[in-house]
Amino acid sequence: MNPLRSLADYERFIYTLPQQFSSLRSSTLTVIRRGANVARPTGEIELTGEYRIIVREKLSFASTPGVIKNYGYEVWRGGEKLYWYDPQPHPDDPSLASTYPHHKHVPPDIKHHRIPAPELSFTEPNLPFLIQETEQLLEP
Repeated sequence: MNPLRSLADYERFIYTLPQQFSSLRSSTLTVIRRGANVARPTGEIELTGEYRIIVREKLSFASTPGVIKNYGYEVWRGGEKLYWYDPQPHPDDPSLASTYPHHKHVPPDIKHHRIPAPELSFTEPNLPFLIQETEQLLEP
């Protein structure tokens, strides 16, 4: 089932993430409704090993299913930002065309070094992938 089927389904999805992923230590994710058809999930997911994911999304449920209109996801370990994802268009960068506009900012020059992000979507929740990707960092 796609949690973007309705705003209520997405809220249930967000608030049950700790039950779905054993690596989650805590979550401050909150779905802030901005009218009948718009919501802004924001907050942090804390995982074991000092990892955390900062989440900012803008959702629209003007049609069914809903869509993610915008997002920003940052992955941190302690005080170090490891990488982030955003859909800011970079039409002049042909290396990102395959997943336009989804991309990941990675070291060494995290602000300017971008790679395609085929796992991200505007029509499916991105958080399960992000949590699973971060869980892989926990493995020795």
